[in-house]
Amino acid sequence: MTAGLAAGALLLTAGCSSGDGGSSGAGPSASASRTAVQGSSSPSAEETPPAKGTVEVVRTVAEGLNSPWGLAPLPEGGLLVASRDEGTITHVDESTGRKTEVGEVPGVSAAGEGGLLGLALSPDYASDHMVYAYLTSVSDNRIVRMIYDPKRPAGDRLGAPDTVFKGIPKGMIHNGGRIAFGPDGMLYVGTGESGDRGLAQDKESLGGKILRLTPEGEPAPGNPFPDSAVYSYGHRNVQGLAWDSEQRLFASEFGQNTWDELNAIKPGGNYGWPAAEGESDDSAYVNPIAEWHTDDASPSGIAYAEGSIWMAGLKGQRLWRIPLKGTEASADPQSFLQGDHGRLRTVVAAGGDRLWVTTSNTDGRGDPEKGDDRILELKVS
Repeated sequence: MTAGLAAGALLLTAGCSSGDGGSSGAGPSASASRTAVQGSSSPSAEETPPAKGTVEVVRTVAEGLNSPWGLAPLPEGGLLVASRDEGTITHVDESTGRKTEVGEVPGVSAAGEGGLLGLALSPDYASDHMVYAYLTSVSDNRIVRMIYDPKRPAGDRLGAPDTVFKGIPKGMIHNGGRIAFGPDGMLYVGTGESGDRGLAQDKESLGGKILRLTPEGEPAPGNPFPDSAVYSYGHRNVQGLAWDSEQRLFASEFGQNTWDELNAIKPGGNYGWPAAEGESDDSAYVNPIAEWHTDDASPSGIAYAEGSIWMAGLKGQRLWRIPLKGTEASADPQSFLQGDHGRLRTVVAAGGDRLWVTTSNTDGRGDPEKGDDRILELKVS
Protein backbone atom coordinates (compact mmCIF):
# COMPACT_ATOMS: atom_id res chain seq x y z
CA MET A 1 0.00 0.00 0.00
CA THR A 2 1.30 3.44 -0.89
CA ALA A 3 1.97 5.51 2.19
CA GLY A 4 0.16 8.80 2.06
CA LEU A 5 0.70 11.76 4.35
CA ALA A 6 3.05 9.58 6.36
CA ALA A 7 3.53 10.61 9.93
CA GLY A 8 6.95 9.02 10.23
CA ALA A 9 5.49 6.84 12.93
CA LEU A 10 7.35 6.77 16.18
CA LEU A 11 7.84 3.06 16.83
CA LEU A 12 7.27 2.31 20.48
CA THR A 13 7.19 -0.91 22.41
CA ALA A 14 3.47 -1.53 22.85
CA GLY A 15 1.98 -4.04 25.26
CA CYS A 16 -0.70 -6.49 24.19
CA SER A 17 -4.05 -4.81 23.69
CA SER A 18 -6.62 -7.19 25.09
CA GLY A 19 -10.08 -7.00 23.59
CA ASP A 20 -10.99 -3.84 25.47
CA GLY A 21 -7.47 -2.57 26.10
CA GLY A 22 -5.71 -2.18 29.43
CA SER A 23 -5.71 0.69 31.88
CA SER A 24 -2.39 2.30 31.07
CA GLY A 25 -1.44 5.94 31.16
CA ALA A 26 -1.61 7.99 28.00
CA GLY A 27 1.29 7.76 25.58
CA PRO A 28 2.30 9.94 22.64
CA SER A 29 -0.38 11.30 20.37
CA ALA A 30 -0.43 11.61 16.59
CA SER A 31 3.19 10.59 16.20
CA ALA A 32 2.12 7.07 17.14
CA SER A 33 -0.38 6.82 14.30
CA ARG A 34 -0.05 6.23 10.58
CA THR A 35 -2.29 7.06 7.66
CA ALA A 36 -2.29 5.49 4.24
CA VAL A 37 -4.00 5.95 0.89
CA GLN A 38 -6.29 3.21 -0.44
CA GLY A 39 -7.70 4.76 -3.59
CA SER A 40 -10.74 6.93 -3.09
CA SER A 41 -14.04 6.31 -4.80
CA SER A 42 -15.33 9.72 -3.78
CA PRO A 43 -16.78 12.26 -6.19
CA SER A 44 -14.30 14.95 -7.16
CA ALA A 45 -16.55 17.64 -5.73
CA GLU A 46 -16.51 16.12 -2.24
CA GLU A 47 -15.16 18.65 0.22
CA THR A 48 -12.05 17.76 2.21
CA PRO A 49 -12.23 18.73 5.90
CA PRO A 50 -9.42 20.82 7.43
CA ALA A 51 -6.30 18.92 8.43
CA LYS A 52 -6.72 20.13 12.00
CA GLY A 53 -9.95 20.14 13.98
CA THR A 54 -11.18 21.24 17.37
CA VAL A 55 -13.04 19.66 20.29
CA GLU A 56 -14.91 21.50 23.04
CA VAL A 57 -16.51 19.74 26.00
CA VAL A 58 -19.85 21.52 26.18
CA ARG A 59 -21.15 19.81 29.30
CA THR A 60 -21.54 16.62 31.28
CA VAL A 61 -24.92 15.22 30.29
CA ALA A 62 -25.14 12.56 33.00
CA GLU A 63 -22.95 10.83 35.55
CA GLY A 64 -23.06 7.91 37.94
CA LEU A 65 -23.48 5.27 35.22
CA ASN A 66 -22.16 1.73 35.73
CA SER A 67 -20.20 0.12 32.88
CA PRO A 68 -22.05 1.99 30.09
CA TRP A 69 -21.62 0.41 26.65
CA GLY A 70 -24.38 0.87 24.06
CA LEU A 71 -25.96 4.29 23.58
CA ALA A 72 -29.07 4.96 21.47
CA PRO A 73 -30.59 8.45 21.12
CA LEU A 74 -34.38 8.36 20.95
CA PRO A 75 -36.18 10.41 18.28
CA GLU A 76 -38.59 11.72 20.91
CA GLY A 77 -35.67 12.85 23.07
CA GLY A 78 -33.60 11.08 25.65
CA LEU A 79 -30.84 8.49 25.48
CA LEU A 80 -30.99 4.75 26.16
CA VAL A 81 -27.80 3.43 27.78
CA ALA A 82 -26.87 -0.23 28.27
CA SER A 83 -24.97 -1.33 31.36
CA ARG A 84 -22.62 -4.14 30.33
CA ASP A 85 -22.27 -5.64 33.80
CA GLU A 86 -25.74 -5.06 35.24
CA GLY A 87 -27.62 -6.08 32.09
CA THR A 88 -29.95 -3.10 32.45
CA ILE A 89 -31.01 -0.26 30.16
CA THR A 90 -31.33 3.26 31.57
CA HIS A 91 -33.10 6.26 30.09
CA VAL A 92 -31.15 9.50 30.42
CA ASP A 93 -32.87 12.86 30.00
CA GLU A 94 -30.24 14.74 27.99
CA SER A 95 -31.53 18.09 29.27
CA THR A 96 -31.54 17.39 33.01
CA GLY A 97 -29.30 14.33 33.32
CA ARG A 98 -32.03 12.45 35.15
CA LYS A 99 -31.56 8.67 34.99
CA THR A 100 -34.44 6.20 34.97
CA GLU A 101 -33.87 2.46 34.75
CA VAL A 102 -36.30 1.14 32.16
CA GLY A 103 -35.68 -2.55 32.70
CA GLU A 104 -33.29 -5.48 32.92
CA VAL A 105 -32.63 -7.56 29.82
CA PRO A 106 -33.07 -11.26 30.73
CA GLY A 107 -30.49 -13.79 29.64
CA VAL A 108 -27.41 -11.58 29.98
CA SER A 109 -24.35 -13.43 31.26
CA ALA A 110 -21.79 -10.73 32.08
CA ALA A 111 -18.19 -11.88 32.47
CA GLY A 112 -14.92 -10.49 31.21
CA GLU A 113 -15.66 -8.34 28.17
CA GLY A 114 -19.12 -9.86 27.69
CA GLY A 115 -22.51 -8.68 28.91
CA LEU A 116 -25.09 -6.25 27.59
CA LEU A 117 -23.24 -4.44 24.80
CA GLY A 118 -24.50 -2.55 21.74
CA LEU A 119 -27.92 -0.96 21.29
CA ALA A 120 -29.69 0.14 18.11
CA LEU A 121 -33.18 1.40 17.32
CA SER A 122 -35.29 -0.27 14.66
CA PRO A 123 -35.44 1.63 11.34
CA ASP A 124 -39.21 1.59 11.93
CA TYR A 125 -38.95 2.70 15.55
CA ALA A 126 -41.62 5.36 15.09
CA SER A 127 -44.18 2.60 14.51
CA ASP A 128 -42.76 -0.52 16.16
CA HIS A 129 -40.80 0.95 19.14
CA MET A 130 -38.25 -1.86 18.85
CA VAL A 131 -34.84 -1.65 20.52
CA TYR A 132 -32.16 -4.13 19.41
CA ALA A 133 -29.42 -5.28 21.81
CA TYR A 134 -26.27 -7.36 21.42
CA LEU A 135 -25.70 -9.50 24.49
CA THR A 136 -23.59 -12.32 25.84
CA SER A 137 -25.65 -15.28 27.02
CA VAL A 138 -24.48 -18.41 28.80
CA SER A 139 -23.81 -20.06 25.44
CA ASP A 140 -23.07 -17.41 22.82
CA ASN A 141 -23.32 -13.79 21.75
CA ARG A 142 -26.70 -12.97 20.23
CA ILE A 143 -29.02 -10.18 19.14
CA VAL A 144 -32.42 -9.65 20.68
CA ARG A 145 -35.10 -7.04 20.14
CA MET A 146 -37.63 -5.67 22.63
CA ILE A 147 -40.49 -3.22 22.59
CA TYR A 148 -39.70 -0.07 24.56
CA ASP A 149 -42.79 1.56 26.06
CA PRO A 150 -41.96 4.82 27.88
CA LYS A 151 -45.53 5.05 29.21
CA ARG A 152 -45.08 2.00 31.43
CA PRO A 153 -43.76 2.32 35.01
CA ALA A 154 -40.04 2.75 35.52
CA GLY A 155 -38.25 -0.58 35.59
CA ASP A 156 -40.94 -2.26 33.47
CA ARG A 157 -40.68 -0.49 30.10
CA LEU A 158 -39.06 -3.32 28.14
CA GLY A 159 -41.06 -6.07 26.52
CA ALA A 160 -39.92 -9.68 26.50
CA PRO A 161 -36.84 -10.10 24.28
CA ASP A 162 -37.19 -11.85 20.95
CA THR A 163 -33.96 -13.48 19.76
CA VAL A 164 -33.42 -12.54 16.11
CA PHE A 165 -29.87 -13.92 15.68
CA LYS A 166 -27.66 -16.24 17.73
CA GLY A 167 -24.56 -18.41 17.53
CA ILE A 168 -21.87 -15.70 17.58
CA PRO A 169 -18.87 -17.16 19.45
CA LYS A 170 -18.37 -15.87 22.99
CA GLY A 171 -15.33 -15.68 25.22
CA MET A 172 -13.90 -13.82 28.18
CA ILE A 173 -12.36 -11.52 25.57
CA HIS A 174 -13.06 -10.31 22.02
CA ASN A 175 -16.85 -10.39 21.99
CA GLY A 176 -17.25 -7.49 19.58
CA GLY A 177 -20.68 -6.07 20.33
CA ARG A 178 -21.38 -2.99 18.23
CA ILE A 179 -24.62 -3.03 16.23
CA ALA A 180 -25.98 -0.33 13.92
CA PHE A 181 -28.59 -0.04 11.23
CA GLY A 182 -27.08 1.18 7.99
CA PRO A 183 -28.46 3.62 5.42
CA ASP A 184 -29.84 0.56 3.59
CA GLY A 185 -32.00 -0.42 6.58
CA MET A 186 -29.92 -3.53 7.26
CA LEU A 187 -28.42 -4.41 10.65
CA TYR A 188 -24.61 -4.44 10.77
CA VAL A 189 -22.88 -6.33 13.57
CA GLY A 190 -19.26 -6.16 14.71
CA THR A 191 -18.04 -9.44 16.22
CA GLY A 192 -14.80 -10.67 17.76
CA GLU A 193 -12.98 -13.96 17.38
CA SER A 194 -13.48 -14.70 21.12
CA GLY A 195 -9.75 -15.36 21.54
CA ASP A 196 -9.76 -18.16 18.94
CA ARG A 197 -7.74 -16.50 16.18
CA GLY A 198 -8.54 -19.03 13.49
CA LEU A 199 -12.22 -18.08 13.49
CA ALA A 200 -11.45 -14.72 11.86
CA GLN A 201 -10.42 -16.38 8.57
CA ASP A 202 -13.13 -19.06 8.68
CA LYS A 203 -15.98 -17.76 6.56
CA GLU A 204 -18.24 -20.42 8.06
CA SER A 205 -17.77 -18.90 11.53
CA LEU A 206 -19.53 -15.78 12.79
CA GLY A 207 -16.52 -14.75 14.89
CA GLY A 208 -14.10 -12.03 13.77
CA LYS A 209 -16.54 -10.62 11.23
CA ILE A 210 -18.80 -7.78 10.28
CA LEU A 211 -22.24 -9.28 9.69
CA ARG A 212 -25.10 -7.80 7.63
CA LEU A 213 -28.61 -8.90 8.53
CA THR A 214 -32.21 -8.03 7.79
CA PRO A 215 -34.13 -6.60 10.77
CA GLU A 216 -35.57 -10.11 11.21
CA GLY A 217 -32.06 -11.59 11.56
CA GLU A 218 -31.70 -13.25 8.16
CA PRO A 219 -28.64 -12.85 5.88
CA ALA A 220 -29.25 -9.58 4.06
CA PRO A 221 -29.93 -9.56 0.32
CA GLY A 222 -26.81 -8.78 -1.70
CA ASN A 223 -24.34 -10.11 0.86
CA PRO A 224 -21.02 -11.15 -0.74
CA PHE A 225 -21.24 -14.85 0.22
CA PRO A 226 -24.35 -16.86 -0.71
CA ASP A 227 -26.79 -17.51 2.14
CA SER A 228 -24.30 -16.08 4.64
CA ALA A 229 -24.57 -13.21 7.12
CA VAL A 230 -20.84 -12.49 6.67
CA TYR A 231 -20.13 -9.10 5.10
CA SER A 232 -16.37 -8.88 5.78
CA TYR A 233 -13.91 -11.10 7.62
CA GLY A 234 -10.37 -11.34 8.97
CA HIS A 235 -11.20 -9.09 11.94
CA ARG A 236 -9.86 -9.43 15.47
CA ASN A 237 -12.43 -7.49 17.48
CA VAL A 238 -14.74 -4.89 15.91
CA GLN A 239 -16.43 -2.45 18.28
CA GLY A 240 -16.99 0.60 16.07
CA LEU A 241 -19.26 1.04 13.02
CA ALA A 242 -20.15 4.30 11.24
CA TRP A 243 -21.14 5.59 7.81
CA ASP A 244 -19.99 8.82 6.21
CA SER A 245 -22.16 11.28 4.29
CA GLU A 246 -21.78 9.15 1.13
CA GLN A 247 -22.99 5.97 2.91
CA ARG A 248 -19.53 4.36 3.06
CA LEU A 249 -18.93 2.08 6.03
CA PHE A 250 -15.97 2.40 8.40
CA ALA A 251 -15.02 0.16 11.32
CA SER A 252 -12.54 0.32 14.18
CA GLU A 253 -10.63 -2.75 15.29
CA PHE A 254 -8.46 -3.72 18.25
CA GLY A 255 -4.94 -4.89 17.47
CA GLN A 256 -2.92 -7.15 19.71
CA ASN A 257 0.66 -5.99 20.24
CA THR A 258 1.30 -3.35 17.63
CA TRP A 259 -1.43 -1.76 15.51
CA ASP A 260 -5.05 -0.84 16.13
CA GLU A 261 -6.95 -0.05 12.94
CA LEU A 262 -9.56 2.10 11.25
CA ASN A 263 -10.82 0.33 8.15
CA ALA A 264 -12.93 1.30 5.16
CA ILE A 265 -15.15 -1.75 4.74
CA LYS A 266 -15.55 -3.48 1.38
CA PRO A 267 -18.15 -6.25 0.91
CA GLY A 268 -16.33 -9.57 1.03
CA GLY A 269 -13.07 -7.94 2.11
CA ASN A 270 -10.47 -9.89 4.08
CA TYR A 271 -8.88 -7.65 6.73
CA GLY A 272 -6.02 -9.97 7.50
CA TRP A 273 -6.21 -11.13 11.11
CA PRO A 274 -4.42 -13.18 12.36
CA ALA A 275 -1.88 -13.18 9.51
CA ALA A 276 -1.75 -9.36 9.41
CA GLU A 277 -2.00 -6.79 12.18
CA GLY A 278 -2.09 -3.33 10.68
CA GLU A 279 -0.61 -2.66 7.27
CA SER A 280 0.45 -5.68 5.19
CA ASP A 281 2.21 -6.07 1.84
CA ASP A 282 -0.01 -9.06 1.01
CA SER A 283 -2.54 -7.98 -1.61
CA ALA A 284 -5.01 -10.59 -0.35
CA TYR A 285 -5.74 -8.34 2.62
CA VAL A 286 -7.42 -4.94 2.76
CA ASN A 287 -5.12 -2.51 4.53
CA PRO A 288 -6.35 -0.02 7.16
CA ILE A 289 -6.66 3.65 6.29
CA ALA A 290 -5.12 4.59 9.64
CA GLU A 291 -3.44 2.69 12.47
CA TRP A 292 -2.26 3.38 16.00
CA HIS A 293 -0.02 1.78 18.57
CA THR A 294 -2.24 -0.13 20.97
CA ASP A 295 -1.18 2.01 23.96
CA ASP A 296 -2.55 5.07 22.16
CA ALA A 297 -5.95 3.84 21.06
CA SER A 298 -7.54 0.43 21.79
CA PRO A 299 -10.56 1.73 19.90
CA SER A 300 -14.19 1.05 20.65
CA GLY A 301 -16.96 3.27 19.26
CA ILE A 302 -16.76 5.57 16.25
CA ALA A 303 -19.05 8.21 14.73
CA TYR A 304 -19.00 10.44 11.66
CA ALA A 305 -19.39 14.22 11.96
CA GLU A 306 -18.00 17.32 10.25
CA GLY A 307 -16.18 15.33 7.55
CA SER A 308 -14.25 13.14 10.01
CA ILE A 309 -14.46 9.85 11.84
CA TRP A 310 -14.27 10.34 15.63
CA MET A 311 -12.90 7.31 17.47
CA ALA A 312 -12.98 6.55 21.20
CA GLY A 313 -9.82 5.20 22.83
CA LEU A 314 -10.00 2.94 25.88
CA LYS A 315 -6.39 2.24 26.78
CA GLY A 316 -5.41 5.43 24.92
CA GLN A 317 -7.85 7.49 27.00
CA ARG A 318 -8.48 9.99 24.23
CA LEU A 319 -10.66 10.86 21.26
CA TRP A 320 -9.14 10.56 17.80
CA ARG A 321 -10.18 12.61 14.77
CA ILE A 322 -9.54 11.09 11.35
CA PRO A 323 -10.43 13.55 8.54
CA LEU A 324 -11.66 11.83 5.39
CA LYS A 325 -11.47 12.29 1.65
CA GLY A 326 -13.53 9.45 0.26
CA THR A 327 -12.22 6.22 1.77
CA GLU A 328 -8.85 7.75 2.63
CA ALA A 329 -7.61 9.59 5.67
CA SER A 330 -6.90 13.05 4.24
CA ALA A 331 -4.49 14.04 7.05
CA ASP A 332 -2.79 12.52 10.05
CA PRO A 333 -5.10 11.50 12.92
CA GLN A 334 -5.35 14.10 15.67
CA SER A 335 -5.99 13.33 19.34
CA PHE A 336 -8.07 15.23 21.90
CA LEU A 337 -9.01 14.92 25.59
CA GLN A 338 -5.90 12.87 26.31
CA GLY A 339 -6.26 11.56 29.86
CA ASP A 340 -8.91 14.15 30.73
CA HIS A 341 -11.78 11.75 31.27
CA GLY A 342 -10.09 8.34 31.41
CA ARG A 343 -11.22 5.54 29.12
CA LEU A 344 -13.67 6.43 26.33
CA ARG A 345 -16.06 3.77 25.05
CA THR A 346 -18.84 4.99 22.78
CA VAL A 347 -19.22 7.90 20.35
CA VAL A 348 -22.59 8.77 18.81
CA ALA A 349 -23.42 11.59 16.40
CA ALA A 350 -25.83 14.01 18.05
CA GLY A 351 -26.58 16.09 14.96
CA GLY A 352 -24.52 18.78 13.26
CA ASP A 353 -21.26 19.44 15.09
CA ARG A 354 -22.24 17.61 18.28
CA LEU A 355 -21.26 14.20 19.66
CA TRP A 356 -22.29 12.13 22.67
CA VAL A 357 -19.30 10.33 24.24
CA THR A 358 -19.37 7.86 27.13
CA THR A 359 -16.53 7.16 29.51
CA SER A 360 -15.67 3.59 30.56
CA ASN A 361 -13.86 3.78 33.89
CA THR A 362 -16.12 1.40 35.84
CA ASP A 363 -15.53 -1.53 33.46
CA GLY A 364 -12.90 -3.19 35.66
CA ARG A 365 -9.93 -1.80 33.72
CA GLY A 366 -10.24 1.87 34.51
CA ASP A 367 -9.51 4.04 37.52
CA PRO A 368 -12.96 5.44 38.38
CA GLU A 369 -13.27 8.83 39.99
CA LYS A 370 -16.25 10.41 41.72
CA GLY A 371 -19.08 10.73 39.21
CA ASP A 372 -17.90 8.01 36.83
CA ASP A 373 -19.12 6.92 34.43
CA ARG A 374 -20.31 9.90 32.41
CA ILE A 375 -21.91 10.96 29.15
CA LEU A 376 -20.28 14.05 27.67
CA GLU A 377 -21.58 16.40 24.99
CA LEU A 378 -18.86 17.61 22.64
CA LYS A 379 -18.77 20.30 19.98
CA VAL A 380 -16.38 19.31 17.19
CA SER A 381 -15.03 20.63 13.93
